[in-house]
Amino acid sequence: MENRRIADRLDAFAALLELAEANPYTARAYRRAAETIRTAALPVADLVRSGRARELRGIGPGIEARLRELIETGEIAELSELERELAPDLVGLGRYLGLGARRSIELARALGVRTAEEFREAAAAGRLRSAPGIGPKTEARLLEALAGTDEPRPRQGLLLHRARELVEGIAASLGGQGAGDVRRWRDSCERLAVVCAASDPDPVLWSFAELPQIVGIIERAERRATGVTVDGVPIELLVAEPERFGTALMRATGAPAYIGALEPLPDAPCEGAVYAALGVPWCPPELREQSFRGTPPGLLELGQIRGDLHSHTTWSDGRASVEEMGQAAIERGYEYLAICDHTPAVGAVTGLRPDDVRRQGEEIAAANQRLGPFRILRGIECDILPDGRLDLPDDVLGELEWVQASVHGGQRMPRREMTARVEAALRNPYVRCLSHPKGRYINRRAENALDLERIFEVALAQGVALEVNGLPDRLDLSGAHVREALRAGVEIVCSTDAHSVRGLANMDFSVATARRGWAGPASVLNTRPLAAILARRE
Repeated sequence: MENRRIADRLDAFAALLELAEANPYTARAYRRAAETIRTAALPVADLVRSGRARELRGIGPGIEARLRELIETGEIAELSELERELAPDLVGLGRYLGLGARRSIELARALGVRTAEEFREAAAAGRLRSAPGIGPKTEARLLEALAGTDEPRPRQGLLLHRARELVEGIAASLGGQGAGDVRRWRDSCERLAVVCAASDPDPVLWSFAELPQIVGIIERAERRATGVTVDGVPIELLVAEPERFGTALMRATGAPAYIGALEPLPDAPCEGAVYAALGVPWCPPELREQSFRGTPPGLLELGQIRGDLHSHTTWSDGRASVEEMGQAAIERGYEYLAICDHTPAVGAVTGLRPDDVRRQGEEIAAANQRLGPFRILRGIECDILPDGRLDLPDDVLGELEWVQASVHGGQRMPRREMTARVEAALRNPYVRCLSHPKGRYINRRAENALDLERIFEVALAQGVALEVNGLPDRLDLSGAHVREALRAGVEIVCSTDAHSVRGLANMDFSVATARRGWAGPASVLNTRPLAAILARRE
């Protein structure tokens, strides 16, 4: 059993535990275990058979027992029982329609149905209004959604890392290609799609319906289907004739404005042939947002990143030691890594005071002796106080090799005050980079009211770079703001804000976001060697 399939079953178990209103910590533990297994380097089934599953982070005795059951029998008995009891296909359809899990189950019981198909039949027969709480307006909304007149969308966009896991897992199972918003690396994904090539679409469509991620089919045609997850997320499957695969993939990838400007698209087996027939240079998926027929710029590549300039350790809220983070960075092929733990004003976690900073410096020096020529940089993520002062004195900041300034508290400060606060911090001679400038938490809160145009002016004058934070719920600067920064002549830094060894992999998201902002390697500070990074202290 492949790691991906094991992880999918644990994710399904977590979703059903949530529906059953089990302890929320239990459901989260299973989701974290699924993430660990999905990215594990070794076959987890072998670890389970040899009794070594608990060597993986987050796998305790309870989850180990479920894994053993899954590997030995092919299923988890409690999961199967929950699937029978809770009818996940019906719950998935209900969530897609905008109903909560509890409301979906209540409505199904009132109608006397147990499956999504029976629910559809009841709706078509005009029985919805017989259920408590369903009036004419609600009935009309549900019927319209069931008719699928609009392109299927989730109720709220999925964060990029969740969407990629879902789409890439389905694409791998079907031998297809992920498309939609995921392929363009949008920070909040609404259109999730997979494109396959097959002369006979039926076997692919049937396989799609049987995938563990898909609990129900809400629409099916000759060469396409829309499935829904237990969380109510719709996924499109397009099965193109092999000779039209490139065209189908291109249509399923590009935003409407981009595709509309290229119409009519010729039929072709690959995207390269479509572009050639149009007489247009091939365009990276990240740039397929707006109308564009020109030659794309040379975009930043992941392999051009020489180091990560924002990471955390157990000195604040990280999960790994200084040396463990350094070793992991070496394994990624980096030349350097900046350790930037928090300062006290962040509030929610332990922050480093001056004595802590100096003691951490001793640990970093010892690690550098063991890991050389690789270099761990003494850094800090220093909070910007409400009046613009920094949370550590200048004599301490002057000892460091990399200083990130960050706003964490007071996010709702008015635009004028927030801009003055950040501007004052950027004028500190030791600040080298502004972390997550807009304070984004995608789908959770509005961006800080920061005047970026003014901040770009100050950053350019002071030689301060702006961060493209790779945490999937931040991606800050956004792609659009990266493009504005580059137009203003400001340098950017692609970093991960990693709080664990695994978090260093978030560089993929940072680089992709920078690419969405048309960033090339020359505009990204950490494509340069260590000497260039250290020279900024002079």
